[in-house]
Amino acid sequence: MSAVPPGAFEQLAALLGDRFTTNRSIRDHHGQAEAYPIPHPPDAVVYPATTAEVSAIARICFEASVPMIPFGAGSSLEGHIAAVRGGVSIDLSSMNRILRIGQDDLDATVEAGVTRGQLNEALKGTGLAFYVDPGADATIGGMASTRASGTTAVRYGTMRENVLGLTVVLPHGEVIRTGGRAKKSSAGYDLTRLFVGAEGTLGIITEVTVRLNGVPAAIAAAVCQFRSLEGAVNAVIQTIQLGVPVARIELLDELFMDAVARFANLSYAPMPTLFFEFHGGSERAVGEDAEIVKEIVEQHGGSAFEWATDEASRAKLWKARHEGYFAGLALRPGSRPLVTDVCVPISRLAESILETKKDVAGSPLLGAILGHVGDGNYHVAYLIDPAKPEEQTEAKRLNDRMVERAIALGGTCTGEHGVGIGKRDSLLKEHRNGVAVMRAIKRALDPRGLMNPGKIFFDESP
Repeated sequence: MSAVPPGAFEQLAALLGDRFTTNRSIRDHHGQAEAYPIPHPPDAVVYPATTAEVSAIARICFEASVPMIPFGAGSSLEGHIAAVRGGVSIDLSSMNRILRIGQDDLDATVEAGVTRGQLNEALKGTGLAFYVDPGADATIGGMASTRASGTTAVRYGTMRENVLGLTVVLPHGEVIRTGGRAKKSSAGYDLTRLFVGAEGTLGIITEVTVRLNGVPAAIAAAVCQFRSLEGAVNAVIQTIQLGVPVARIELLDELFMDAVARFANLSYAPMPTLFFEFHGGSERAVGEDAEIVKEIVEQHGGSAFEWATDEASRAKLWKARHEGYFAGLALRPGSRPLVTDVCVPISRLAESILETKKDVAGSPLLGAILGHVGDGNYHVAYLIDPAKPEEQTEAKRLNDRMVERAIALGGTCTGEHGVGIGKRDSLLKEHRNGVAVMRAIKRALDPRGLMNPGKIFFDESP
């Protein structure tokens, strides 16, 4: 039964014309997230073109008590876009204008549907770049909503550090602007940080002001393989503890490395592998940082660096790494992935990864490990036969063990995926009575429980 009263359908259609649809295939697309097996299509999909239209949509939905689910590129991994109570999926992909590039202030303001790739294309020739890189060409609004990070977070930070301000439509249609272009402020509550990472449960982000960075004068990437996973992880830990300013350190276990090498036609052995990237103001500075890391690598059983210094070689290397999701699927054709992540203090990284590896080795499931290990964040991808529910149960058991271990080590249940549907119980384990405070904020801003319901919290009675 539709969650949208007929009157609301009529009002939305009158407002948007053919940018309102109940087409089944479009609805199915908007209810099936990556790496989350259960589809929950919305009752309708809308494509606003401006903040004013988003505000009007929210007013209509609020008056009719219709759930609203913000949608960007659909690349999230914890079921964030699933319409678990039906309602309207608000697809912001048409809001893809770059509103301003502030070269002198190292910032830019974009609409929520702008992708990170689109922004960096527009920045070519300015000497600036947006360096938050979650792998997928996600929208900036979606990245802000999930507090995304990725391969470059070890040097440039996550969306938490790179979002300066937002335009947000609240559940009843009011538009607010948070933060600003100043690099710091002590004025009132930090509303920007409240909405960054709220996963669309408090409001709809329509514009984002982000921090930019100068493109380094010198960049070099390297690959190094290890005899053991322990050696690779310990090399990472020592590199970070010595304060070497690496831009990226990516870990792939032997299974993931085998998959990536085959998928991208790379000539690397199926061994635990680290991908490094160094950024600096000169070739000399990059070389000095690399020499320090080479010494550390040698101490932990790593091979000599295989360098990729020109832009084309680096692009090929990182494209292969970013295609790890699809490479992993090729290990078991017909499978569905359950991809999970945790983040731990860097000093506990080896313990966390090695214990997780033991759990995977003792399970009948196929599971591979990769991670942005420079900041203690890693992922496990379990490949599940969708026709065998017992495999999903086993993957959940392994995930629960990994999460409990991470929390016990002073870490978190998710470093970058967010909570969504998949980690609601993990949030309770991590934050305990702090979740009651989160619920109070949710009720204050969304008393009818209309904003992306069923995410972060289990029970949200309107």
